[in-house]
Amino acid sequence: MIPIAKPLISEDEIEAVKSVMLSGNIAQSKKVDDFEKQFADYIGTEYAISTSNGTTALHVALLSNGIRKGHEVITTSFTFVATANSVLFTGAKPVFVDIDSDSFTIDPSQIEDKITSKTKAIMPVHLYGQPAEMKVIKDICEDYDLKLIEDAAQAHGAKFDGKKVGSFGTGSFSFYPTKNMTTSEGGMITTNDKSVYELSKKIRNHGQEKRYYYDTLGFNFRMTDICAAIGICQLNKLDGFNKSRRINAEFLSKRLSKLDYIECPKTFSNREHVFHQYTVRIKNGKREEMIKALEKAGIGYSIYYPLPLHKQPLYIELGYNDRLPKTEKASEEVISIPVHPSLKKEDLEYIVSFFEEFK
Repeated sequence: MIPIAKPLISEDEIEAVKSVMLSGNIAQSKKVDDFEKQFADYIGTEYAISTSNGTTALHVALLSNGIRKGHEVITTSFTFVATANSVLFTGAKPVFVDIDSDSFTIDPSQIEDKITSKTKAIMPVHLYGQPAEMKVIKDICEDYDLKLIEDAAQAHGAKFDGKKVGSFGTGSFSFYPTKNMTTSEGGMITTNDKSVYELSKKIRNHGQEKRYYYDTLGFNFRMTDICAAIGICQLNKLDGFNKSRRINAEFLSKRLSKLDYIECPKTFSNREHVFHQYTVRIKNGKREEMIKALEKAGIGYSIYYPLPLHKQPLYIELGYNDRLPKTEKASEEVISIPVHPSLKKEDLEYIVSFFEEFK
């Protein structure tokens, strides 16, 4: 079986965890501080604030930017549920905009039509490792005095116009095991705004700055030194991981682009895709047939995402009845196949041969 994802854990990570365990400081301590500094340097921001996972990173990022009940946040429905749920957690309302069909990211040409007096932020998602159209989105935020919060959970190291995602506004990352780098579980917020930084640190730690003195309502969303130790090792390898993903994606696209029933992922000259997922469209209604054949062939796959958020029972119950045709079409056609750095040449050959022989 060729898995859809596989974390790359070596003796480096094992020894780093062992060192933390032996130190006795296994909760949030110096390793977390070191990881935050190194991650901020990597993304190109002044500050980074670690959290327990990607969902809590989004939640804290929104709260620290002042998002509250009665506010609206414009985002995409074609994403993991945490994107929109994190908005709900604050009491605000997610407002969905359709995607650009080529990039699978939010279509900036449709954003302004959704802006109201309640709109306080735009939250693009850099889906599959593909950066959203950040220049236009940032310009809109500046024109309307809106906060820019980037869901970069799948895009560690991705760039737009040579600048890493997560540095255009307030960034939010996930370190779940299937991501381009992992801490086992964990999240990170990136920002150049000192007030966002200071408030985020309080919110993730029960609302306290000084121990046992609580300035605001907060949560226990802290990262541990064990996770941070893994993260430091993984961050040092991230560029290599991403390079392998791009090489694997190029190999797949070179062969699969010749097949008329597949549409390969697009790349853009001003965007550096890091291929968290290699996601193709299966045309002519063949996806279900394809799934059965992949399972028989022992090739891992997944559908990200089979039902967009505005069609989910939770959001229908909340009164959503959006019509987002590009989003809905994508959810009916997309399928992701292995692209991770653990793949060997024979794995890639087996995958492309399968698609070439599929009828």
